[in-house]
Amino acid sequence: MIRSLRFLFAALAIALAALPARAFETAATAAWVYDMTTGTVLMDKNADLPVPPASMSKLMTINMLFEALKDGRVTMDTTFAVSDRAVQMTREGGSTMMLQQDDRPTVEELIQGIVVNSGNDATVVVAEGLAGTEAAFSAQMTERGKALGLTASVFTNASGWPDPRHRMSMRDLGILGKRLIEEFPEYYPYFAETEYSYKGRSPDNRFNRNPLLKLGIGADGLKTGHTIEAGYGLVGSAKQGDRRIIFAFTGLASDQARAEEAERIISWAFRQFSEKTVAKAGVRVAEAAVHLGATDTVGLVPAEDVRLLVPALVQDSLTAEVVYNGPLVAPIAAGTAVAELIINVPDLPDRRFPLVTETDVGKAGFVKRLTTAGWSLYGRYIGSPAS
Repeated sequence: MIRSLRFLFAALAIALAALPARAFETAATAAWVYDMTTGTVLMDKNADLPVPPASMSKLMTINMLFEALKDGRVTMDTTFAVSDRAVQMTREGGSTMMLQQDDRPTVEELIQGIVVNSGNDATVVVAEGLAGTEAAFSAQMTERGKALGLTASVFTNASGWPDPRHRMSMRDLGILGKRLIEEFPEYYPYFAETEYSYKGRSPDNRFNRNPLLKLGIGADGLKTGHTIEAGYGLVGSAKQGDRRIIFAFTGLASDQARAEEAERIISWAFRQFSEKTVAKAGVRVAEAAVHLGATDTVGLVPAEDVRLLVPALVQDSLTAEVVYNGPLVAPIAAGTAVAELIINVPDLPDRRFPLVTETDVGKAGFVKRLTTAGWSLYGRYIGSPAS
């Protein structure tokens, strides 16, 4: 039987009062904001809607290249050929690294050309260098995206060039950005570079379009995007103290609006939420019933400190619920995961944390087992007397 214990966090002597967090009103058509330190989704506005990602989808091209580096299939010094198709991307307009057909850029130069210059030509060079053709590379990106949990992503090219089938969601972009930060720490610093010019050819396009990098607010990545259909968007990340956030949004009307919205999101995410320890490891938060045990109950404790983000302005106290399948059956070893602590924070998704048994519980002695069995039989065959 699923058993549930509901209580106010004040009962745990960890009440966190205040005024409720004011919901952030974003002008973006879709947005996702995530606190990486606590695993908390801070904002979800149409976050699962497949939309044109523009150059933000270059993050998937970069991911494929980083994976190739990690696997040893290429090195930073590996050179790739530049096809006429890659050069054509410059002729068709858009962002470019200004590659020429007789160039042989290294992997490191291509990373900088994609991350800093947002070079469409560089993405084609990478696609052809890793998969033979851009079409084959796009198919590989789509398949790899599914394996990474990108549920709304379909790639038809390596650059984010407008195509009605080329789509990503803001959640997918955020998940992808999170992966680049966590899985490739040795390469992630490229996203903080503010300018790059391959052989001095692109002085007008040498600056990183990320508007946050020079503001001194902890921003260190990741990628902007813009097309007429998509509007202006950004996948960004910032770290302040021990906390790191990542966010993705799209649909802004101008470059200036994008810059202002990104700064507002960072300010809101860090100033409107604070990280709190709401339950200490090993400290009892509830008890569970035990069947045929040496004791009738066992304490339930977190195996690790329970830390979560709490809005700085919250009107209602936190509430919590302990859920377990009970009664538990003895014997039970200490440290066995048997329950979940579900915490409700106003304006945020519920958070779930495992609870373990505080102590060992042995089987009941013979007399207690016999007595329990007798009462069970009495209840089954005789029942309670009529009142």
